[in-house]
Amino acid sequence: MNKIEDKKMTFFTVFLLGINGIIGSGIFLLSGKIYNDIGPLSIFTIIAAALAVTMIVLCYATLASKFSEDGAAWLYAYNAFGKFTGFQVGIFTWILGVVTLSAEIAALLTVLKILFPALQQTLIYDVSAIALVIILGIINYFGTAILDFADNLSSAAKVFIMLLFIIVGAFFIKDAHFTPMIPTDIHSNTQLFTKFNTAFGVIFYMYTGFSFLPIAAAKMDNPEKNIPKALLSVIATVTLLYVLLQTVAVGILGPNLGSYSLPIAAAFKSIFGQWGYMIIIIGMLISILGVAISVSFNTPIVAASLANEHQLLPKIIGKQSKHNTPVIAIIVTSITSILLLLSGSYLFLVSCIVFASFVQYVPTILATFKFNNDPNLPKGFKLPGGPIIPSLALIVSLYLLLSFNWKIILFGVIVLVLGCLLYWFDNRKK
Repeated sequence: MNKIEDKKMTFFTVFLLGINGIIGSGIFLLSGKIYNDIGPLSIFTIIAAALAVTMIVLCYATLASKFSEDGAAWLYAYNAFGKFTGFQVGIFTWILGVVTLSAEIAALLTVLKILFPALQQTLIYDVSAIALVIILGIINYFGTAILDFADNLSSAAKVFIMLLFIIVGAFFIKDAHFTPMIPTDIHSNTQLFTKFNTAFGVIFYMYTGFSFLPIAAAKMDNPEKNIPKALLSVIATVTLLYVLLQTVAVGILGPNLGSYSLPIAAAFKSIFGQWGYMIIIIGMLISILGVAISVSFNTPIVAASLANEHQLLPKIIGKQSKHNTPVIAIIVTSITSILLLLSGSYLFLVSCIVFASFVQYVPTILATFKFNNDPNLPKGFKLPGGPIIPSLALIVSLYLLLSFNWKIILFGVIVLVLGCLLYWFDNRKK
């Protein structure tokens, strides 16, 4: 027992895990896209998305301070609305992790193509993708000691590279690049709303990793206190970095920002040439790998917790290795991630991530209404204003529906149907 307790993650480790879980490929690969959508106003759209995300984060913080078991969203839904709802949210939470892992590895290989052109070949790309998933699975098999080292290293390196870009790039900002604030091709409020909605959906993806932080609550030191603190600290830190990065990138490249596939790297290259470009490329690789490590750690825990804590999946899924890690869940997660990685594009995977996030946000917010003042639970972190914050969080979550096309809705329906079949079969067997 003492051995396991010695491996509990501290607040600092939890904070870095949160940073790594959020800052990945999004800000580096998509900052040009959101500029194309809404121009310099993309800076303020990031702030708007951050405020919206914070409403949802506060709901997670409240419930994380009352439930210390592994599981997060599915656990809250289970306790609030019963077995079936908890199971379905659990499946979508697990799918969210699998799709995020696939998307981040796809982004990693996209960046690596610059350094290793051989990755342009389909066979080499596919073999590399499979190898990366397997390596991450092996790392997680050996437990939190290796994870802590890799996570802390990548977080520190990532933040250093981002701060380097922000501080140095600030001296090369051109004021003219911030006018007009709203692109000249937007001629009506309807167009502005449509463009804002598109950019908002993309930026929201750049925050989705926060929901994984409470999943490993049982492996954290004093989770009731540390998770709420870490969630709010992480969102504040990430927002500051996103806003500053986008501001500097717009200030350096202006209208050209949207024409680059790697806009942040292109901005640094315009200042320092090829060596500056390579510095940012290395930073991007570390950043994306950090998210992949974080998600590959948390995702199998979701499946294992569904099997162990309320027997919603077959018992074998929760089987633990001698390193106290969910070995079967790691294998299942890795195989599913490989299948998705080899069959889906990066942008499609990004949209699937936002949809899977939406599915777990809504039940979590509704559970907050139910448990915020429950006298049978620990007092924990109490939301001010009663139902105001959960109501705003619910509106934000429903607003995300506007950004989904029919393919994404179909993806969600397929996952839902498969989940229902699995649930029905498992219950019939029992």
